[in-house]
Amino acid sequence: MRRAGAYVALTKPRVIELLLVTTIPTMILAERGWPSVGLMLATLAGGALAAGSANAFNMCLDRDIDRLMNRTKRRPLATGEISPRAGLVFSWVLCGLALAWFALVVNFAAAWLTAAAIAIYVVGYTMILKRRTPQNIVWGGIAGCMPVFIGWAAVTGGLSWSALALFGVIFFWTPPHYWPLSIKFKRDYAAADVPMLPVVSDDRRVAAEMVGYTLAMIACSLVLVPLADMSWVYTVVAAGLGAWFLASTVLMLRRAKQGAAGKTLGAMKVFHASITYLSVLFLAVAVDVFLPF
Repeated sequence: MRRAGAYVALTKPRVIELLLVTTIPTMILAERGWPSVGLMLATLAGGALAAGSANAFNMCLDRDIDRLMNRTKRRPLATGEISPRAGLVFSWVLCGLALAWFALVVNFAAAWLTAAAIAIYVVGYTMILKRRTPQNIVWGGIAGCMPVFIGWAAVTGGLSWSALALFGVIFFWTPPHYWPLSIKFKRDYAAADVPMLPVVSDDRRVAAEMVGYTLAMIACSLVLVPLADMSWVYTVVAAGLGAWFLASTVLMLRRAKQGAAGKTLGAMKVFHASITYLSVLFLAVAVDVFLPF
């Protein structure tokens, strides 16, 4: 059981949960109603396999720096509980199962998009960007946006401007979501020589960029209104949520300018707020479809 738990840990289950939260509302919007239960379950199962594969590959490739960081030093590959060979085999098996599942049970469009998502995260982010540029999480974050495309393609067999708007929401949401966490673990990243933006720049610049990305995120959430013919209910929720989250990033920027650091900076408050924002926004996307007006 302990070994099984170690393999489950390789997949980063909490990350998978957040990715799948965006998939179901996207499928509901694409269908303009409830997709078949079978299709939803098949898409969620394939998405969980694909995300688990990408995360396991990430741990295999990052096991050297995981050993150097307090946050990650207990990961199964960092402790040696799972060997690098076993981890790679597990990663490839999950990858093969995910792609075969999407191709055979869902459709080929979703399978191709899934392959792209895994490649972007494993090759683009983990192997190329993470250790070379402070903008690693920005471009590497594209992989985290792909469940929207995959969910939309699972329903329609293709993509649309509405799917692109939802993609944009998650793309611009990723930096103000992840950088606060990077601020908390700044010393860990510095020890591992990973140039996250909070490591190479001061908190003022990080907070300022977070505000900019948040504004772009809000714009994408509101662009969805005309593109997908959303009601006034979604419009009010998106605008209100956006204003609330923007206020949290602006307050963090103000505190950074005043020289606040550590807990007084309030970075983790922004991190937790970002999860609430994304969850409630996508819930509003799903609910709006069923409103009678």
